[in-house]
Amino acid sequence: MPTPPLRVAVVCSSNQNRSMEAHNILSKRGFSVRSFGTGTHVKLPGPAPDKPNVYDFKTTYEQMYNDLLRKDKELYTQNGILHMLDRNKRIKPGPERFQDCKDLFDLILTCEERVYDQVVEDLNSREQETCQPVHVINVDIQDNHEEATLGAFLICELCQCIQHTEDMENEIDELLQEFEEKSGRAFLHTVCFY
Repeated sequence: MPTPPLRVAVVCSSNQNRSMEAHNILSKRGFSVRSFGTGTHVKLPGPAPDKPNVYDFKTTYEQMYNDLLRKDKELYTQNGILHMLDRNKRIKPGPERFQDCKDLFDLILTCEERVYDQVVEDLNSREQETCQPVHVINVDIQDNHEEATLGAFLICELCQCIQHTEDMENEIDELLQEFEEKSGRAFLHTVCFY
């Protein structure tokens, strides 16, 4: 009997770059995937490091795209933000906050330790209903286009390996250790329950 596809969530801070790049690659590989951010607002680079563009999570990618196009088409084309938003709006309408989603996942991948902590804290604060386990794994990915792409392929490879395990609960620690050695990255891992 074939195993049902893993239900995967990928989470970064603003649901823009790292989580969306992984969402894109995982969905192309046939995974049941959703992506989220954990921040209170969506932040995109602005004209200066201390002047980010800040949006509400209810703002669609299309609205952000049009806003930045209007503000400074050249700057946001050159730094890749318009290209990223164009990709995002082809995947889903807008960013989503992890804390507002009550769906169940088998595997949640976070892109930085702070986000990992926020996801684990949120899951642990929820009332346990089904006692179904969910594995939360952090893969540190720098927030730039190149690293987001490399990180997305690593996340995809990890998901494919986990999908092919006979017994995820017993094999995941060993699998993560192999991935750490192969990639030279350290992964945080914990199990929470729904």
